[in-house]
Amino acid sequence: MPADHRKLGRDLDIFDSDPLIGAGLPFWLPAGAAARHEVESYLYDLERRAGYQHVYSPVLGKRRMYELSGHWDNFSDDMFPPMRLGEEDLVMRPSLCPHHALVFRSRQRSYRDLPVRVAEIGGMYRAERSGVLGGLTRVRSISLNDAHIFCGPRDVAGEVAGVLALMRQAHAALGIAVSSYQLSLRGAGEKYAGVEEGWAQGERLLQEALDAEGVAYEAVAGEAAFYGPKIDVQIADPAGRESTLATIQIDLHQPAQFGLAYRASSGALERPVMVHRSLVGSLERLFAALLEAHAGAFPVWYAPVQVVALPVGAAERDAAAAFRRAAMDAGLRAEVDDDGSLGARIRSAAGRKVPYVAVIGEREASGGEVALRLRDGRRLPAMPAAEAVALIGDVAARRTLALG
Repeated sequence: MPADHRKLGRDLDIFDSDPLIGAGLPFWLPAGAAARHEVESYLYDLERRAGYQHVYSPVLGKRRMYELSGHWDNFSDDMFPPMRLGEEDLVMRPSLCPHHALVFRSRQRSYRDLPVRVAEIGGMYRAERSGVLGGLTRVRSISLNDAHIFCGPRDVAGEVAGVLALMRQAHAALGIAVSSYQLSLRGAGEKYAGVEEGWAQGERLLQEALDAEGVAYEAVAGEAAFYGPKIDVQIADPAGRESTLATIQIDLHQPAQFGLAYRASSGALERPVMVHRSLVGSLERLFAALLEAHAGAFPVWYAPVQVVALPVGAAERDAAAAFRRAAMDAGLRAEVDDDGSLGARIRSAAGRKVPYVAVIGEREASGGEVALRLRDGRRLPAMPAAEAVALIGDVAARRTLALG
């Protein structure tokens, strides 16, 4: 039977929900928060090294901002109702892009500054109907790994290629297999923002970028965002059902609506292209996919607990505590379990999908050693505690999917 992230998430203390908070509003439990924090830190560093500048922006905005962006006319059915505050209508944002457009607009820009890459893991809110809510895949409170690149038209292909490369790197580290790529285009008779010329240019730019990268894709009409065409990176769940994990979108509409401009080498003001991109989509959908892809056994680098120390008896508790301190000092997430029989504690660690168990008996304690048991069933010969910490730390640092 295929893994179900809803059961795994609750069994492994990743997330839960409560009627007092409401449907579609899950909360992250300590184990889930630890794994999520590690993934967020990885994404932040990956983007930073690729030239992205990270920002924080508010989860509220005036209704007028979403009227300008086009969200109010094209997306209001999926937005929470405005909140009246004095003379203003404030809206919980359904998307981060208008805020990032204003980040770009907040400073004078020159062609020498481009591309400007603005990134954020930010909250957004969508009024999903109760009948479609489920686990982490359809929620009302969303934490999006989002970024927007502002560049000239001639730089779009290179920027899209760079995003695709970052996606491949992130997906490999997380253990995600892409099933297909989809070029999502306009559909006949549907309502879209912007002008025909902008849409034609956006579709051409994305198609040229995909062709230049040699990426096989299927063009699908009617799946574009209301403001522009997009590349949808698809994954399949254990039952073979496809869903979108990551996206790259071309937008010529919002730069015009918000009056975005940069000074070209000629001295004239020109309009940038806005490239929306998310390497892994929302953290909620990402972890739903990760739970099912790994059946809850996350790779070592973002496993909630990477090693648990098991003293055989009371005499080895101090040695187990010392091992845990050494592991934590080395940056690992480690615990001690000394409650119950050794067999029961080993089974408990296996049920929690902990990658490494460090058994410490009388012999190991007297020699400053531990005997490692790996999640895949292997047992390593007793080794110095420092060597075991270094082994686990090396596997985590390399972000390999193997246990070493």
